[in-house]
Parts: sequence; C-alpha cells; structure tokens
Amino acid sequence: MSIFKRDSILTSIKDKDKCWDVIIIGGGATGLGAAVDAASRGFSTLLFEQADFAKGTSSRATKLVHGGVRYLAQGDIGLVREALHERGLLLKNAPHLVKNESFIIPNYSWFDGVFYTIGLTIYDLLAGKLGFGRAKHISKKETLNRLPGIEGKGLHGGVAYHDGQFDDSRLAINLAQTALEQGATVLNYFKVTGLIKDAHHKIAGVAVADTETGIAYQLKAKTVINATGVFVDDVLKMDRPDCKPLVRPSQGVHLVLDKSFMPGEDAIMIPKTEDGRVLFVVPWHNKLLVGTTDTPIDKHSLEPIALEAEVDFIMRTAAKYLTKTPTRKDVLSVFAGLRPLAAPQDDSSKTKEISRSHKLIVSKSGLITITGGKWTTYRKMGEDTIDKAIEVGKLKNNICHTAGLPIHGSRPNPDRSNHLYVYGADIEKVLALANEDTDWKNPVHPDNEYTKGEVIWSIRYEMARTVEDILARRTRVLFLDARLAMAMAPEVARLMASELNKDNKWQAEQVSAFNKVAKNYILA
Repeated sequence: MSIFKRDSILTSIKDKDKCWDVIIIGGGATGLGAAVDAASRGFSTLLFEQADFAKGTSSRATKLVHGGVRYLAQGDIGLVREALHERGLLLKNAPHLVKNESFIIPNYSWFDGVFYTIGLTIYDLLAGKLGFGRAKHISKKETLNRLPGIEGKGLHGGVAYHDGQFDDSRLAINLAQTALEQGATVLNYFKVTGLIKDAHHKIAGVAVADTETGIAYQLKAKTVINATGVFVDDVLKMDRPDCKPLVRPSQGVHLVLDKSFMPGEDAIMIPKTEDGRVLFVVPWHNKLLVGTTDTPIDKHSLEPIALEAEVDFIMRTAAKYLTKTPTRKDVLSVFAGLRPLAAPQDDSSKTKEISRSHKLIVSKSGLITITGGKWTTYRKMGEDTIDKAIEVGKLKNNICHTAGLPIHGSRPNPDRSNHLYVYGADIEKVLALANEDTDWKNPVHPDNEYTKGEVIWSIRYEMARTVEDILARRTRVLFLDARLAMAMAPEVARLMASELNKDNKWQAEQVSAFNKVAKNYILA
C-alpha cells in the first residue's frame, strides 16, 4: 500500500520534463471527482490541495445525498432528476458511507399533508429505477411514534419520504484513495502559486509550493482545471487579474446536539422557515445535526465562523418543532461552510435564488474552471469537466468509467452499530494494526470510541498530516463534540509525532493550532 505514502507520491512530481494530461487545483468534492474520472480514463493526472482534502466546503455539508426537494418546488426538474440519478449511483458505489435515510415532514395543517405527498411522489418518480422508496402520508400517531421529541400541539400527521445521508469528508478521503489507485497523483498541503503560460499566452502548467517544506515546483500540463470552490476567483485572477467574480459565497451553519433531543431513527425536514430555506434535523454518528442557513458572505475563508444571527435562527426554528428546547449549552459543536454559488448577473443578494447547478467555463488562455454544484452531483461534475479537458487539451477521447466504479472501501450492508463501519473494506486492516502495538486497540480518550490504531491508519493510508486532519476530517470528533476534540488533541499529537518522527515542539505547536481552530466550534 505504498501508493498512499507521501514519500512515494512525491517522487512522481520530481520529473521536471513530464507533461501531465491533467493538473487539477483543489482537493474538495469537485476536484477529487475530476481526478478519479481522469485517472480512470487513463490520463496522467495530478491534483494539488492547498490545505487538507475537503478542508473547506466539502467537509461542512448537511450530510445529505439528495435531489433537492426545494429545487423541485422551484421547477428545476432537470437538476432534480440529475441529482436523484447521481444519488442512486453513490449508494451503489459507496454503500459503506451512503445510506437510505427516512425523512418526515411534520404537517401542522391538512393542506400541507396533501401538498407534500403529491410533491414528493413526483420526486420519487423522477428517480426512476434508482429510487430509494415511495413517499406516503402517515397519521399523527405514527408521526409522534417515529419522531419522539416532536411538538404534538396542532400536528395533523406527516409525510414520510426517503433520501440519502453520508459522511462528506470520509467520502473525500476515499475518493483521494480511489484516485491514487487509478494511477493519479494527489497531494494535500501543496499550494498553487501561479499559472505557467506558453509563448501564445496559453496555459501550459502550474507553479506550486510544498507548504510543509517550502520546496517549489514548475510542472507542465496539457490542461489545468480550477476546481477550488469558493476560491475559484483567486485562481482566475492568476490567469487574468481584471476578471469579474464568478462566485457569490453563501454561508451555511449547522449545530450539533445530543441525540436525546430526538432519539428516533428518522430525520425531520422543515420545508418552510422564516428565511425561506428548509431546515433539517438529521441523525448523524449518534448525534443530531441541525441546519442550515443561507447568508451572503463577502469574503471567503478556510475557517468561516458562524454568525450569532445564524445560530439564533437555527435555535429559534428548532425550538418550534422540538418539545425539548435546545439552549446554547446543549450545542456540542457549531460549524460553518461556504457554498461556491455561481454569481448572478444582476445585483440580487438572495443566494437561495442563485443557481445550484454547476457551470464550466474555459478562459481564453485555456484554463478550465468548474464552479457551483453540490456533493450529490460531484461525479457528474467530474465527468463533464474531464469531457471538457479532452476537448481543450486535445486528449484521447476515452470514455468515462465512474458511473460503475466502486469507491475505495466500498462494502455493502455495513454494521452501523460499529463506529469502524466508515472504513468499509478496510476495517480488518485497521483492526490488524493492534498486532503491531496492542495499545493501538485502545481508545484515544475514555469518553470516545475512536482508537489509537485509527490515528495510525489515518497517517499511513489516508494522508493525514496534522492533528486537525485527524480530529476534523478522518474522524469527525471536532464536528460532533468540539470540547471532546480538544481533550483528545494532545494524545493524537503524541501518536502522530511518534509515527512521523516529530519532536515535542511539533506536538505543542499542533495542539495549539488545533485548539485555536476548535474554539470557533464552541458556543461561548
């Protein structure tokens, strides 16, 4: 399994004369999807991520693989049909991470029951053979039984339907592994610092720096893809400093609560809120994820921070539907993510009206930019992007294979009562690490089930480089319980230092850097 080791990966970029078929900037859902697509078509593929894989938007989703019920209400049938098809493919290709989740819309008027039953029946029909199950109206009694903790006053019944739920950053890591297995080179903590152009002002490669060592590289390419999410404009300005912004960031915030607020297995979808968005209450890793918001943001950041107004909105809305009113002290973690929405051509500030569909743009220089979209359609975005790269770079017209390509770790019918299920087909290998050191089978912290062996696995086979990589994205502790994550940080740093041959100073710096980030996930 040396293909996952950083030293082995680094050797492939040391040939200065090599001209890559495809260089991808950005290691989130879109960039990783494009890398898997390109490599599986046989193209020499190189991907750079300035931080960690899925550090930005792609680890901060509502954890839903869905067609978008709201887009159906807006009449965007094409987008919904495409997303439902991709939802079905994701369940087939990554069944260890994607599950069929049942949702209930509580109805507090007779009309709502009829309206949503009809709408969601159309939603299911659009999924065709890849449907997850039919929507149906359920009685008040069944709604109360299935949603313990829901407000019963004025309740008429509910509409039950099916959609997908997943772990976003775990899928990103598995996509990075899949890309490597298909022959790609993918590197985190490599920042693209400039674009290389030929005598005709066409893109011919990238300048990039290893942020760990400071070593700089100049690499040639037939095509360069800008898949940097909310950072796409930064790369476009490297190409053309006077270009107009393509992206209007929108911030979405989520709160995480204890499962006791709604101990059932069903999720809630609240279709009407005061800001016009839907609100979800979704079981996730034995906690409850509540969100999201839609707030226009002028600046982008790798660590966006939830605004007080967003937190208040979620708490206020949740309190209307839950019998147990959540308080700030009940919030285990709060996190914000930025959606890279395609900017409108007018001055509209209503981000929910900006297109969620993805857009491909080719600059005069030949730089390919992919923007918009969402996790559910990452595979189709990758396919469309590489189709465009074939056209722009005059590459061989190899067909796409990703619709039926199992993602690394793919294993059907996982035992979700075992927290190791997220490793899928790698579970036995994770457990086998304890044969090397029996201490590795023990938990990192007595209040959490994550083992020391998982930390070692993340370093050796999942390209984790920092304490944050492990506690935020390899395991999800930071997103599930920020205070617990801070308590776990020193032991994670110790294990990493031993494995990576780092000193005490490195450990202290890692813990300090992690705590600085983690404080933003705690409501003061």
